[in-house]
Amino acid sequence: MLRIKKYAAIDIGSNAVRLLISNIIEEGGKPVKFKKSSLVRVPIRLGSDVFLNNNISTENTERLLDTMMAFKLLMKSHKVERYKACATSAMREALNGKDIAELIFEQSKIDIDIINGEEEAAIIAATDLQEFINKDRTYLYVDVGGGSTEFTVIHNGEQIASRSFKIGTVRLLNDIVKKKTWVNLEEWIKTNTKDFDKVDVIGSGGNINKIFKISGKAIGKPLTYFYLSSYYKKLKSYSYEERITELELNQDRADVIIPATRIYLSAMKWSNSKHLYVPKIGLSDGIIKSLYYETVPGKTLNYP
Repeated sequence: MLRIKKYAAIDIGSNAVRLLISNIIEEGGKPVKFKKSSLVRVPIRLGSDVFLNNNISTENTERLLDTMMAFKLLMKSHKVERYKACATSAMREALNGKDIAELIFEQSKIDIDIINGEEEAAIIAATDLQEFINKDRTYLYVDVGGGSTEFTVIHNGEQIASRSFKIGTVRLLNDIVKKKTWVNLEEWIKTNTKDFDKVDVIGSGGNINKIFKISGKAIGKPLTYFYLSSYYKKLKSYSYEERITELELNQDRADVIIPATRIYLSAMKWSNSKHLYVPKIGLSDGIIKSLYYETVPGKTLNYP
């Protein structure tokens, strides 16, 4: 017997806000399938407010509220049964983050969980990451966000170390990442990978997905350190306007893609990795899986 459920994930990040709606296909005697039905991304960039002024501005509060109202209508149209909304670094650090979450709940009835870096890493671990991992190898998983980056060392299919660092694309754009944070990251990566002969990096996030698409590589094939460093130099040789007009990057991607690439290159350098694999997974995918397997609490949508 075939049964299809619809679940939704809302990811309120420091650079953009996303709504992922997925079909969960259950068929007797077969593995459950998770199929993306709709993905909407709105580049509000909350981090630009928070990392400089410690608060989310009135303008971006209104934009976020409008976005949540729109997401509620989209979920209603899709007949979504359950959802989970997670806010990460920007909302977590904003002095008015909890007040805004309460305002959004009052207006839209969307209940937002403000999660920490460890929770974020745990939810991402619930994705299809295991399908991309060779159990006989060692990986450094790097999930780059606007406000923070999550790093996880995976050896023989098991997570052996995980940590979140306040190094993100929006922070770097605003030049507010302390040198000590970079030093701590370098030390952490080297300490946790030094015992392994070979480490491959797995990268997730919108920027590395874009670079992988531009590379023309086949799914499952890695980007090399040489390719990524060459593309990094190319990006830096273009002005912001040229990255939009000549490289055809969206305006909200054309600036953050440079600091994002720097983070991936640093991770590869400090782990002595020559290859970076790019499975298209992220927090939203992890939320959907976690909801289905009930490893995180979800919310049922009640429509008026």
